[in-house]
Amino acid sequence: MSSIHRMSPLDLLSLNLTNLDPLTENYDLGFYLNYLMRWPSLFSTVKDRDAGTVGYIMGKLEEQHPSLRQSEHYTPWHGHITVLTVAPAWRRLGYARQLTEQLERGSDINNAWFVDLYVRAGNKVAVDMYNGMGYSVFRRVVNYYSDDPTGMSDSGEDAFDMRKPCSRDRKREHVREKGEDFLVSPEDVS
Repeated sequence: MSSIHRMSPLDLLSLNLTNLDPLTENYDLGFYLNYLMRWPSLFSTVKDRDAGTVGYIMGKLEEQHPSLRQSEHYTPWHGHITVLTVAPAWRRLGYARQLTEQLERGSDINNAWFVDLYVRAGNKVAVDMYNGMGYSVFRRVVNYYSDDPTGMSDSGEDAFDMRKPCSRDRKREHVREKGEDFLVSPEDVS
């Protein structure tokens, strides 16, 4: 039996089942602690009674500096999914959706315009999962990742910046059709 809980500092020491997955980005302990202290309500874990931590989501609330408001690449106050991962044996059981919905509620409570995330353009399973949860591609970030796991390119892999509007965005101003065709560079989204 598994259940979702708010992440605690001790949970950070038991992420091996999830972080050993090649599709999961790994960070140093300080990075995780920073998120946990700044955005504790957006950092949750799935715990299995026998196996321990089998999934987690790590998010934040952010806005680009107001001086960039005139830029076409400006992103207003929004929730961001930094990491969402579930260990392979616990996938397709609804945990990713439950974790994401919890982060979306936290973003909505904090009056965010949308929730966004970056996913490898070639990770069809993840892209389809996010589409099924109401996310759509807002733009393609060319060479966002420093590697290409397919080996088909000497440069990095593209990312899709996917978004789902929160209740504040009634007019759906922060989503677009055919975002896959809207190309930007990593410098445009930093």
